[in-house]
Amino acid sequence: MFEKEISVALAVEGLSEQDVYSALEVPKEAKLGDLCLPCFKFSRALRQAPPAIASKLAPYVQALPFVSRAETVGGYLNVFFDRNTVAAMISPLSKEECVARSSEGEGKTVCIDYSSVNIAKPFHIGHLSTTVIGGALYRIFKHLGYNVVGINHLGDWGTQFGKLIVATRKWSSLEEVAANDEYFLNSLYVRYHKEAAERPEMDDEARAWFKRIEDGDAEATRYFDAFKKVTMEAVEKIYKRLNITFDSYAGESFYNDKMQPCLDILREKGLLKESDGAQVVELDDYDMPPCLLVKADGATLYATRDLAAAYYRKQTYDFYKCLYVVAYQQNLHFKQLFQVLKLMDFAGADDMEHIAFGMVSMEDGSMSTRNGRVIWLKEVLDKAVEKAATIIGEKNPDLQNKEQVAESVGVGAVVFSALWNNRIKDIVFSYDKVLNFDGETAPYVQYTYARCASALRKGGAFDPDKADLGAITTDEGYEVIKSLLSFGESVRQAAKLREPCVVTRHIVDLAGKFNRFYIGHRIVVDDESTRNARLMLTAAVKHTLGTGLALLGIDAPEEM
Repeated sequence: MFEKEISVALAVEGLSEQDVYSALEVPKEAKLGDLCLPCFKFSRALRQAPPAIASKLAPYVQALPFVSRAETVGGYLNVFFDRNTVAAMISPLSKEECVARSSEGEGKTVCIDYSSVNIAKPFHIGHLSTTVIGGALYRIFKHLGYNVVGINHLGDWGTQFGKLIVATRKWSSLEEVAANDEYFLNSLYVRYHKEAAERPEMDDEARAWFKRIEDGDAEATRYFDAFKKVTMEAVEKIYKRLNITFDSYAGESFYNDKMQPCLDILREKGLLKESDGAQVVELDDYDMPPCLLVKADGATLYATRDLAAAYYRKQTYDFYKCLYVVAYQQNLHFKQLFQVLKLMDFAGADDMEHIAFGMVSMEDGSMSTRNGRVIWLKEVLDKAVEKAATIIGEKNPDLQNKEQVAESVGVGAVVFSALWNNRIKDIVFSYDKVLNFDGETAPYVQYTYARCASALRKGGAFDPDKADLGAITTDEGYEVIKSLLSFGESVRQAAKLREPCVVTRHIVDLAGKFNRFYIGHRIVVDDESTRNARLMLTAAVKHTLGTGLALLGIDAPEEM
């Protein structure tokens, strides 16, 4: 806030605007001002002591209309804004709900590859991070004016489908599969691996069935399509609960006929080498092992299909950036992929990013779908909603739409827990943590939003033009105002860093500051100008919290 104006004003005494802008800081304590400029780094260039530099610069800042005073403390120039001037800036936020919108991304397309569920496997807690991080980034970039393409790169290719066909033919039927759900498919998958451990010849049978899928065999395709139908119907229900949408479901199978042109380019450039019968791109010069693209038996791999996907996405969407929201376990895969694309002179090679996140494990070890060691996401969501319903029943039994509110609060708590930390942090899943609704959680922010809504219903219409700004510029009120006005920067930072937690933490901070103001200051008072100011502030907080929650994919109930 006002950083640019101050940088322009202080571009004197041998300092550039960029010199000043990059040095400005927000003090850790409010008593030290709204912004401060440490002058130590300018000492050598200006050949003056930092305190002398700060003293010389102070008058230039003091002359700005939004500055109430400028103080020098040692080598620091501390700047205090005029609180009424700052308070007046929140008026627009009280009138519109879509705060912090921007057109900075106009004309630029961002492709985001996230969730990427595996066909025939239920959603487990390990899928939550990629899904909600990707969904949040999708909404954040869209909020900033980018054209965003959400891609669900389905895991719908591989020998596991041959295994499922074998399992279905041995222990079930297509009719039973169609009449059941994804959990039934998973039980067949788990049983297959237990049996195959004793009877390895089953794997040969599975490979043969997958080869028939690759060849377009009608019977094999009938099984494959049935598995896909059951899975997609199930995951769509989860996506609806999580407020997740996609623009493309082009998965691995979609690129089956698009890989050969990529292999041809590599061969023409002399990059494709034979190694023990397989086809690889050697990456020794880049301190990486070879990138395997075609196995000795002629089978292709993830990397082959990812090469084809990159070319397809560039040709189809002409992306400005292409982001892959995938766990850090795949770091090497993406380093190899991006390097091979550079060697191919791929036009978008420098615009591709791996948005890595930490792994989720159980308290007693890692998860394994094939061994049946998993925590299903549906069960987690259901338990969270059940707890929310119990709390609502105890505290507000007459609440209308109790079931809908419980769903919003319970699911919101689960999503928020996955978006609270920096994405690279590993998570040990704990029901106790996810189902804890106290403190820095979605229910806390949702409750604050509902509190604002209640105050606005009681207060009725208000006129920002007839507001006594002094009624909201107390120390507590001013902290709320600064948090409101810096929200837009947090959204931009979340996009720049690819870190939704920047938004998550901002709205928790804003909720805390508003609640402190709310406790100390009545919103609906008799004095009209005071009431106008406090309702304006409350409306701005409501709209900003609502926007923040929406960017994260979390509902904001009007009552709780």
